[in-house]
Formats: sequence, C-alpha cells, structure tokens
Amino acid sequence: MPIVPGLRGPYETVRGMVYLPRLVDKLRLHARGQLHADFVNNLGKAFDDRCCQYLGIKYDELCAWVLGQPEVTDEQVCVWAEARGRKLSPNDIEIWNGFMTKRGWRDEANEVLVRRLKENGLTEEAGIETMFDYIEVDEGRPARKKAF
Repeated sequence: MPIVPGLRGPYETVRGMVYLPRLVDKLRLHARGQLHADFVNNLGKAFDDRCCQYLGIKYDELCAWVLGQPEVTDEQVCVWAEARGRKLSPNDIEIWNGFMTKRGWRDEANEVLVRRLKENGLTEEAGIETMFDYIEVDEGRPARKKAF
C-alpha cells in the first residue's frame, strides 16, 4: 500500500484501544478524497467491521457521525460509540488488543499474511509476524515487537 499522509498505523490507540484512531483517519481522508484507492474497497470491511462490531455500533452510523463533526477528537468518538453501542471495560480492551495485534499469527488469517508477504517480496528479516506488523511495514513504518 502507498504511504498516506495523515493515516495513523493500526497500533495507535485511544483509551488504550488499538485501531480505532486509524479507522477515524480513514473515514476523514476518504471524505476529503485523500485516501488512496487501494484502501477504498475495504472501507467498512475487515478490521473496520470488526472494530465497529466490537464497539456495538454500525459502520455507516460511525461514518456519518464522524464526518458530521469535523473537529471531533478520538476521545469524543469513544464517548459517542459508548452511548450508541457498549462501554468497554479494561478487560474488553485487553481482549480486543490481544486479538487484533496478534491477527495473522498462528490463526486462520496467517494464510493471507503469508500470501501478502510473498506478493511483496518480504522475508523473515522484515520482522513481520502479524497483520498489524505487515500494515506498518507496508506503509513505511518499522514492524513492532512490543506486546500490549
């Protein structure tokens, strides 16, 4: 994928929860026509969909609300999501982070990860063990080795 200015990586957090800041960035960048076409086909799908389902909200409602509030902060997105969906406990966030940061490592998504690595000519030396690592490296950031 190309590097997209203003698109945070999947490890970025709000209230300790990974991925949600990236989802918000994708919504805003797409609305401004600044999200590369490679990202558009998966808007509202894959990790976006998992995040919304975990929060108990609908992707389309999140999209409409975020775009209707141009200055809304990540924290305010969480408050809105809690009011519409469910409030996440520290344990819920730990479970979410553990699942998402390990996706592709010893699970059914590993096949996709291996395929993407081969397609991009990436080897073990790249330090990629998970889908989040792949996204980081693919977008020009170093793979992370730190657990949450």
